[in-house]
Amino acid sequence: MVPDRRLAWAGPRARPHPRGRVVRAVPEAPLTSTEHAPAAPSSLPGAAPAAVLWDMDGTLIDTEPHWMAAEVELVEAHGGVWTHADAVGMVGSSMAVCAAALQARGVALEVEEIAHALNSAVGAAVAAGIPWQPGARELVEALREAGVPQALVTSSFSVLAEPFAAAVGVFDVVVAGDRVRRPKPDPEPYLTAARLLGVDPARAVAVEDSPSGIASAVASGARVVAVQAVAPISPPPGVTRTASLDRVDLGVLSRVAAGETLDLRAP
Repeated sequence: MVPDRRLAWAGPRARPHPRGRVVRAVPEAPLTSTEHAPAAPSSLPGAAPAAVLWDMDGTLIDTEPHWMAAEVELVEAHGGVWTHADAVGMVGSSMAVCAAALQARGVALEVEEIAHALNSAVGAAVAAGIPWQPGARELVEALREAGVPQALVTSSFSVLAEPFAAAVGVFDVVVAGDRVRRPKPDPEPYLTAARLLGVDPARAVAVEDSPSGIASAVASGARVVAVQAVAPISPPPGVTRTASLDRVDLGVLSRVAAGETLDLRAP
């Protein structure tokens, strides 16, 4: 959702990643599908994706309710009104976009002050630990055990993304919102992650939950899994859809990487 989320993650540190330290992405210029019947998670054999590229907020961790509450509190403190629909509309947006929207509702603060206020509120709300989405932790750990490279590709700033990545210990690359010139929905974040991993984005699978993130991943050429989490999504043809990450496993990701488009929303 909203980037520059300034909090220190609590909870135990995961085992060190077998491929070494997290790599911080630096600003770079960007480098220059078939429908199928509904499917269920599968461990069918097949080539694993060259890499899996993860969105963070809303996809891997459930911080969105905290961001929404922080936005409401900030706008109301300045005499304005911020509805749930307004908050949902900010999911996947950059801090600049969110700050402008809050300012338009009467928040008389600069962007840096808005970022600090929101991040402080969310940090206090989730200080007890990482609020994993269902199935997310199990899936990133399974990919690690299988030796599949993983990148964190988030609109959140590095001050939040890097502590999260260090605590989890599975990501080879972190591409945060303040490390690219053109954030989502531009393809630059996903192209940057693929370049840093040394993989063809067309052989990678990106996992997203917001319209802007899905647009970014699709434009990069990656195969995409869209998770219906908070914001309503209507992905374009060729995007796999799921109601939850607990319906996704390495077999599913391998099928998506091979070009299948699956529908995992059915009970």
